[in-house]
Amino acid sequence: MPRRVKHRKSQRRRIRGNATRGNTVVLGDYGLQTTQAGYIKAATIEAGRIAAQQYVRGIGRLFIRIFPQKSVTSRPLETRMGKGKGEVDYWAAVVKPGTILYELSGVTEEQARICLARVAHKMPVRCRFVRKRPDLLTAAEA
Repeated sequence: MPRRVKHRKSQRRRIRGNATRGNTVVLGDYGLQTTQAGYIKAATIEAGRIAAQQYVRGIGRLFIRIFPQKSVTSRPLETRMGKGKGEVDYWAAVVKPGTILYELSGVTEEQARICLARVAHKMPVRCRFVRKRPDLLTAAEA
């Protein structure tokens, strides 16, 4: 949880449109891309990181491309109406269709598929396996 934020309790809004930023594999060779919009809790992001790290330990590198920066509030049970908005319950990352969640490098495609399938199983949104596009490679990499 951050020490200080500008707006402590943000409003929940409808997620519209597709991702225009963070929608290409940049840091690794393979990635996990969402096909749905939704909120991903910080604990879920951490669970995906642990599942991937256990698989690629020592052979590959994992990159996490999302960050939980939206606060989600909830009211305590059995409280009456009024008395303002509830306290921050958890932090979540807002993802749109096309957002890259995780990236892998230094592993084969078969290993990456197995690893990212384990991560996708933990995500609350549908995901798909993607690889780096060859037209995005620079002259030095080609």
